[in-house]
Amino acid sequence: MNAWQGVVVALPTPFRADLSLDLDRLQEHVGWLAAAGCDAVSPCGPLGEYQNLSDAERADVVRATVEAAPAGCAVVAGAGGYGSRQATFWAAQAADAGARAVLAPPPHPYRASDAEVVAHYRAVAAVGLPVVVHNDPSTLVELPPDLLARIAETQGIAAVTTIGADLHRLRDLCPHLDLVAGADDMLLEAVVCGATGWLAALPNAFPRLGVDVYARCASRDVSAALPLYSDLHPLLRCSGSVQAVKFSMELAERYGGPSRPPRAALPAHDRAAVTAAVARALLHV
Repeated sequence: MNAWQGVVVALPTPFRADLSLDLDRLQEHVGWLAAAGCDAVSPCGPLGEYQNLSDAERADVVRATVEAAPAGCAVVAGAGGYGSRQATFWAAQAADAGARAVLAPPPHPYRASDAEVVAHYRAVAAVGLPVVVHNDPSTLVELPPDLLARIAETQGIAAVTTIGADLHRLRDLCPHLDLVAGADDMLLEAVVCGATGWLAALPNAFPRLGVDVYARCASRDVSAALPLYSDLHPLLRCSGSVQAVKFSMELAERYGGPSRPPRAALPAHDRAAVTAAVARALLHV
């Protein structure tokens, strides 16, 4: 498979209690995910808190992830940056470290024009690694299907993550691009509409359940997929919060650890929701 196909786990960055980087726990986690059947991992991506890493720490995270990933587990390194200069730097660093592809959101926090966004992706693709365009709703730049079609004309643009909107139009406009489900709680809908990969948060706590639910969805047998997917859906809805993902890991007896400021501890009502969702998921373990 290509590096972005199958279950691609968006890795949280582990920090110790004093908020220092914990590469040992990161590498153990990568090996654990691979042993459970996950196809790839993505450091310094949407759950990686890469904005709060120093340049040296970020480079260390990518190198440590590549070092820990066994044969058969690809690394799709995040190449997010405040502009094209930073994004191309991190794409080149990922290539030097041995990553198989890069996950690239639009430039942020600048509200770039369509032409500037296209130029940004041309610069990232020129580094030489396959580029997975990350349609990240947390940035100021939206990537509607018409703009993605322009981006997809660039050689080296291989796939795009989608949060579920306009899937059919995106498929019509960019038939040569692989679609990657970019939101846990839209997995079934995305795969039924043609996604061949999943940028996933759930497997950080429950990798075998993640592999199972993806396989059921990928079979496009809704009657087989829907019962498990429905039971996991409360937890899948929590996937957008780094703190919620780390807390779900703790409840599953994995190390999640703290996040660096400005991310604070998960509020009590959110902790209660995650606790209930994990309890429901545990019925399938």
